[in-house]
Amino acid sequence: MSADPPPAGVVSVAYLGPPGTNSEVAAVRVFPAARHVPYSSVADAVHALERGEVSRAVAAIENSLQGSVTETVDLLIRDDGIAICGELVLDIEHCLMVRPGASHAGIAVIYSHPQSLGQCRDYLERAYPGVPTVAALSNAAAVAEMLRVPGSAAIAPARAAEIYGAEIVGCGIQDSRVNRTRFVVLGRAGAPATGHDKTSIAFAVAHDRPGTLVSVLHEFSDRSINLTKIESRPSREELGIYVFLLDIEGHRDDPLVAQALAAVKEQADFFRVFGSYPAWQPEPSAQP
Repeated sequence: MSADPPPAGVVSVAYLGPPGTNSEVAAVRVFPAARHVPYSSVADAVHALERGEVSRAVAAIENSLQGSVTETVDLLIRDDGIAICGELVLDIEHCLMVRPGASHAGIAVIYSHPQSLGQCRDYLERAYPGVPTVAALSNAAAVAEMLRVPGSAAIAPARAAEIYGAEIVGCGIQDSRVNRTRFVVLGRAGAPATGHDKTSIAFAVAHDRPGTLVSVLHEFSDRSINLTKIESRPSREELGIYVFLLDIEGHRDDPLVAQALAAVKEQADFFRVFGSYPAWQPEPSAQP
């Protein structure tokens, strides 16, 4: 999505706070002219959207190193009152930071969001073997905690160091230079068709009959509809029962897509369309 003025009615956007998180960067990038409201968790941001306190919410849903952000995915599965109406992909650079003037040689504990800790696992094992890591609700919250605890460090974006006055002692510490996070924009309904769209769905089929998943996938392949993502999540009902998540090319109002979705719904024990929305396109300067 481009950094255009927000659509009419989008005056406030919820994100995982506090200020200084990558979620805030994504929210500002998508809606630069809106009011950006931090919440302590993705669930709180989504509930604020449902209550009408904000017009949109922005949440991370997938990382190129760590895979899906399960909190966001599970909220979409459980909650039919929200919909994906946009997406954005950000390049993520992690920095190690300490209290101003503190030595990074004697670090006794490192704080960060679980996703960021996972994305920097190789670096941490190599540079700080045996140093315990502690999960925080967000990277910015990790920085705030680090500033209160002598002998600690935090992993966060450089913007967090600027906001909170931390000292950066290492940048680009993620395990791969290609570290990207996909964020989704959440609203109360999907977006209208643009001609370059994606649709995200979730479904479950009978697990005790052979071929049920293959049958569903044929509904798309038989209509030449491309799948851009497929994964599964536990149903939370019983071990071995899964909800499948698909991203497909096209809008739910496109005739062939509509036919495929109707056929899948007919075969599914559980079915939900997360939304149709404009597919992210990188800026020309971001292309390899």
